[in-house]
Amino acid sequence: MSPATTAGLHTMTLPRIAGRDEWLAARTELLEQEKRLTRERDALNTRRRELPMVEIVKPYRFEGPDGPASLADLFEGRRQLIVGHFMFKPEWEDGCPSCTAGADNVAEGTRRQLEMRDTTLAYVSRAPLGKLERYKAKRGWTFPWYSSFGSDFNYDFHVTHDEDVAPLEYNYRSQADHEAAGTGYYLAGDQPIESPGLSAFLRDGDDVFHTYSNFARGGEMTGGSYYFLDLTALGRQEEWEEPKGRAADPRGATPDFAA
Repeated sequence: MSPATTAGLHTMTLPRIAGRDEWLAARTELLEQEKRLTRERDALNTRRRELPMVEIVKPYRFEGPDGPASLADLFEGRRQLIVGHFMFKPEWEDGCPSCTAGADNVAEGTRRQLEMRDTTLAYVSRAPLGKLERYKAKRGWTFPWYSSFGSDFNYDFHVTHDEDVAPLEYNYRSQADHEAAGTGYYLAGDQPIESPGLSAFLRDGDDVFHTYSNFARGGEMTGGSYYFLDLTALGRQEEWEEPKGRAADPRGATPDFAA
């Protein structure tokens, strides 16, 4: 039976206590599974790199700190561009809490190392540049952040959803697909609906190509806090996780890291 501890008004379970030999045997068995996952992840990454690419022909325009910019300008002269689709409606005064939590993980060292591999990381949102700049200063962020206000960019990359503009689609599923899968909440609410995502682009001379996008929980791959927590005994401390009872006050699955 697992030990338990009391935190506030809640009782939470802890891992079962064992001797070092038993722990080592269990840890070694788990290591084999971790190695298998690492090999599978390597194979998956190879398949991702083998995806075909699509040329971007629409002349998207953005507004940045240095004025108007094209999609090619966002590369800052490098071969690759990673765009974080940050949820920030034009009428909002603050950005999405979950996107904020993800952006808080973007360190200067991370950006510098990406740039050493010819890759630029930037964020794009629909809110006007002035709001983005104010929120960026409030959070102490230094990464480049561009406004796509008035552009089709967010709609074309399926992170802003409005039936008056285009059929609803998120994470490569239509609204009907989501309803059938029990994930209709992704496209529920008053339109236009904002969603998070990440897109990767490749530049070949003056030509720009879209190579990859992920959405929903795919964003966890680039949000460091969750993957660190996955290594711990208490995990993410969210109500969906197994085993139950590892959190004194289980949180929902919304990745905003609110207090």
